[in-house]
Amino acid sequence: MAPTPRKLAKKDFEALSQFRYQMRRFERFSERAAQGEGLTPQQYLVLLHIKGVPGRDWASVGEIAERLQLQPHGAVALVTRCEALGLVQRRPSETDRRQVEVHLLVEGEKLLSRLAELHRAELRSLKGVFDVPQIDLPDAS
Repeated sequence: MAPTPRKLAKKDFEALSQFRYQMRRFERFSERAAQGEGLTPQQYLVLLHIKGVPGRDWASVGEIAERLQLQPHGAVALVTRCEALGLVQRRPSETDRRQVEVHLLVEGEKLLSRLAELHRAELRSLKGVFDVPQIDLPDAS
């Protein structure tokens, strides 16, 4: 029989609240930074996730949808808008013609680099803020 987790204490709720507050502050910073460059926050995230796919320089629409926690049709619409802005380009896969790869274009790379630098500086300013103490949460079962 598993030990019963302890009840959450006031300090646990304070830590969770502080974590969520700082997370939201960073998210709001990110939204404003993207808007300052003429992008929606989700368009910025499309660029980021394309560049952030491990081991290659493109992403599938399905991968973008997963990273953004969207339905595939929502990711398609975002990619279409980014494509219209000249930031990305869809290309058929050279290895599997059924798959479409979404690549960053030069303008998308430049914009992403500017925004990523702003985000890195903001993250450095938050160093230590996200050190949340261990909280024993009850099992989901």
